[in-house]
Amino acid sequence: LEPLTPVIFPEEAQLPETQLHLDLRTLLYHLLSDYLGLDATVGSEQFVYFDAADPQQVVAPDVFVRVEPRGDKIRSWKTWERGAPEVAVEIISESDAGESLWTQKLRAYRSLGVRELVRFEPGAADSNRLRIWDRIEGALVERSIAAESAPSSVLPIHWVIAGADEAPSALRIADEQVVFVATRAEARQAAE
Repeated sequence: LEPLTPVIFPEEAQLPETQLHLDLRTLLYHLLSDYLGLDATVGSEQFVYFDAADPQQVVAPDVFVRVEPRGDKIRSWKTWERGAPEVAVEIISESDAGESLWTQKLRAYRSLGVRELVRFEPGAADSNRLRIWDRIEGALVERSIAAESAPSSVLPIHWVIAGADEAPSALRIADEQVVFVATRAEARQAAE
């Protein structure tokens, strides 16, 4: 008999991140987490594993959502235990802007099983700043977007680019009437 060798799934890695990327990711995480409340599990930068036999089959979305009540704090996400997140968001920075790297990520997200994949590239030309893929018959198919906003196919929100004429712009969410969801600071300021 061969000795049992456990499969190890790391829960963290030290990866550099620019201040802009951190700000954009944190903003979107808080907006989604606050707006969706306890009815959804929202994560950010945790490893999401999608093959129980291979810890190399992993992504770390900038933000992801699983439409189910919040459970325990997320250390890492294993799809065979929790199911696949329905939505994943990638905020593209200069270090990962290449098409070959995106092709690899797209392939991984297809294998993961997300239903909606959002790509936001703050420094891109207007027509490529917001791109969205939907799962159709097992494939992720890019959606045609005419403006700098689009409804989510999974969540009761719209993805909207705020400050489109400014540098940098941000990916925000809006409600079903396309009214921006306020940040915590904006809500405090409005209350005052």
